[in-house]
Amino acid sequence: MNRIQAGSLGLTVLSFVVASSLATAQTDTAFQGKRTSWGDPDLAGIYSNDDETGTPMERPRQFDGRRQEDLTPDEFAKLVKERNEAFVKGVEGTEFAGGLRPPAHLIFDTFDRKNRRAWLVVDPEDGRIPALTEEARKRPRVAGGVSTNANPNGPFNSWLDMGLYDRCITRGIPASMMPAGYGSYYRIVQSPDSVAITYEMIHETRVVPFTSAPRVSPSIRQFLGDARAWWEGDTLVVETRNFPVETAPQRASTKVTMTERFTPVGPNLMEWRVTFDDASTWVRPWTYMMPLTKVAATQEVHEYACHEGNNAMRNILSAQRAADRAAGK
Repeated sequence: MNRIQAGSLGLTVLSFVVASSLATAQTDTAFQGKRTSWGDPDLAGIYSNDDETGTPMERPRQFDGRRQEDLTPDEFAKLVKERNEAFVKGVEGTEFAGGLRPPAHLIFDTFDRKNRRAWLVVDPEDGRIPALTEEARKRPRVAGGVSTNANPNGPFNSWLDMGLYDRCITRGIPASMMPAGYGSYYRIVQSPDSVAITYEMIHETRVVPFTSAPRVSPSIRQFLGDARAWWEGDTLVVETRNFPVETAPQRASTKVTMTERFTPVGPNLMEWRVTFDDASTWVRPWTYMMPLTKVAATQEVHEYACHEGNNAMRNILSAQRAADRAAGK
């Protein structure tokens, strides 16, 4: 099985084998994995979200009133088959969970996606993202944020008029771990006092400490926020605050708290749950879950050489100047 690694839209083809199931597998929450030499659960390794490509964030309307576990294996297999066919054909409504629809040449046209879920939202039980608050509905979209289409029509007078993703700075979190057609690997490295997560997409690394030290001032905001980690049994918990407005996840406010839970549920499978809590944006907290597949240790997280041979920024700005001249500006 091949995947297409497109860092700077220069494609690298490599083979890999992943363990997955067509059924809505019931994960073994009592799984006992390896331990580190200092006694913590050993989550280190390289993971992929390739098999979750095409899974919608919210419960499709066709499953209203049903739960994920209500789907039979045959019904789920039929759903995944139909989803793959529709996704490859570019049928409207088959975008990635984050709403991203990459160009056709970056999509796995022959990739047999073995989704494990029919949808990702696990809380609320209806599988739908809670309603926005009145404040959030009135909140303007942030120009220059992580979105590639935050300012789709210009004018483009500076690189600052384009998003952080376009500018090869960051795709933000948790977006960098969501399916995007390529750049789908992650490396987790542990030490007794911290955990580091490297994202292939944009190629950035979060180093999260296990510490009870006071957090940084709320006035100090970083693109990937201020994170702290701790263990709850075999689950790694990472809580992140202090996002700036440009990278606040899911278009939340800067008051959002994002809590991730990484739980090993099998030899090569981990559940990744993400909870968003922001009373300024949603009427209640909500959570989605996406399985991560551990791949062979021989695989690697490739460089995301975003600027290499990339003339997009120059061309966009020069095209705007040409349009200005044509308009007599």
